[in-house]
Amino acid sequence: MIRVVATTPFDGQKPGTSGLRKKVQVFQQPHYVENFIQSVFDSLQDFEGETLVIGGDGRYYNREAIQTVIRMAAAAGFGRVMVGRGGILSTPAASCVIRKHEAFGGIILSASHNPGGEHGDFGIKYNIGNGGPAPEHVTEAIFARSREIREYRISDAPDVDLDTPGLTRVEDMVVDVIDPVEDYAELMGALFDFDAIRDLFSSGFTMRFDAMSAVTGPYARAIIEETLGAAPGTVVHGEPLPDFGGHHPDPNLVHAKDLADLLMSDQAPDLGAASDGDGDRNMIIGRGRFVTPSDSLAIIAANAHLAPGYKDGIKGIARSMPTSGAADRVAEKLGITCYETPTGWKFFGNLLDAGLATVCGEESFGTGSNHVREKDGLWAVLMWLNILAVRRQSVADIVAEHWATYGRNYYTRHDYEEVDSAAADALMVDLRRRLDVLPGTVVNGLTIERADDFAYDDPVDGSVTTRQGVRVFFDDGSRIVYRLSGTGTAGATLRVYLEHFEPDPARHDLDPQDALAGLIEIARTLPDIEGRTGRRAPDVIT
Repeated sequence: MIRVVATTPFDGQKPGTSGLRKKVQVFQQPHYVENFIQSVFDSLQDFEGETLVIGGDGRYYNREAIQTVIRMAAAAGFGRVMVGRGGILSTPAASCVIRKHEAFGGIILSASHNPGGEHGDFGIKYNIGNGGPAPEHVTEAIFARSREIREYRISDAPDVDLDTPGLTRVEDMVVDVIDPVEDYAELMGALFDFDAIRDLFSSGFTMRFDAMSAVTGPYARAIIEETLGAAPGTVVHGEPLPDFGGHHPDPNLVHAKDLADLLMSDQAPDLGAASDGDGDRNMIIGRGRFVTPSDSLAIIAANAHLAPGYKDGIKGIARSMPTSGAADRVAEKLGITCYETPTGWKFFGNLLDAGLATVCGEESFGTGSNHVREKDGLWAVLMWLNILAVRRQSVADIVAEHWATYGRNYYTRHDYEEVDSAAADALMVDLRRRLDVLPGTVVNGLTIERADDFAYDDPVDGSVTTRQGVRVFFDDGSRIVYRLSGTGTAGATLRVYLEHFEPDPARHDLDPQDALAGLIEIARTLPDIEGRTGRRAPDVIT
């Protein structure tokens, strides 16, 4: 039986770059999930009888929310839902399933790299039929509907058994509980030279993959250990847990410190890698060499032809604006275009669908390609394994050779987390107010050449996206970017990105914090970060 339930709107149900993210307790409020899901369905058209994919990263409240989505999908008129066994689907795997089975769209329940658990974060986002995040006109419609909603429709059917693969029904809708790994693993096998990677592991190559007690564990064990023959135990923290085992599932040098320390020690394996809460981010570390996400994107683009799925080369590269210009130099040499977009994977979707780009990346540890419409952590790791299997060089040697060829973009990101929102907003307002007067200013010996607030004109659909981050360019080619992140759930996160290009190979072995020390000082004093936020130093440096 389908019930119509009266409700009232909640404030703040505005999807960000990766959907709606709040604390678990917010989502647990009566009617909160229902209001948002009904707002999603009310913003869509012509889905009666169509297929909806549902899955999440296994975090706390994942199963309960999925049951609600299933009952509401039945009430809305979907003909079929495909849901990962146990409620599990990594974000890239969900995109894969949507695309392979030509689903109308998908609901992904995740807060990505944010902490989990009863007092952690939760999130819901809608992906469209190409497998990618909903574009802005859709998320804006969802938000508008959430502000005026007065009722929602839901079946009163009992919970679906999410742990047993097979078919069942809720009202007139078929519920198909699927193996969450199968379709994704099949796709990876079509893209990469698994035989070459098997030979690499059989030759004594060693690896440590930290799944951070998050969603990628089952995928990494099935592909890296079982299919490719890596030694048992290569994948650690491989069981998805509701609180991610107490980890902060963000694969960077701070939150994956144990892995980073191992790779810098005498006991280091040949390759270290990690993925995040929902499987869309990655970290790559070689023995004694951390690879920045910006460099990883550039190296993948330069070597993609070594993988069978990309043997004919790539058509273009897309990077988010804060990502370093390393990929631009690869694109120039390959004679292809490098597109600079706002942060958020949804901005890559049009470029990928139009065939303008093949490989995409963000500096926030996200890399992917046209195989799905999400960034894909395990894909990036497998691409690195393919490159290593063909080139038979160490990670450090491949990185050094790349820098010698293209030059090195020294790069770092400083995050000030949970800053008072009003203070962070005021800081950005003041920077924007000064854009016209900053050019010509000399700061610590460097002259500001130009400054702007990044805006993006989509070359495919002509849409314009503004106010994406303040950029300050200096006469020596350096730049600083200031941006407020949309992925947190408490206060504001101020991200400061710093970059300087160094063409001289003799100067490629400096620590980035040392190489950028002067720029770091300018970045802190130019907007008076300490004075405005009370923060003397960033919380996270990557």
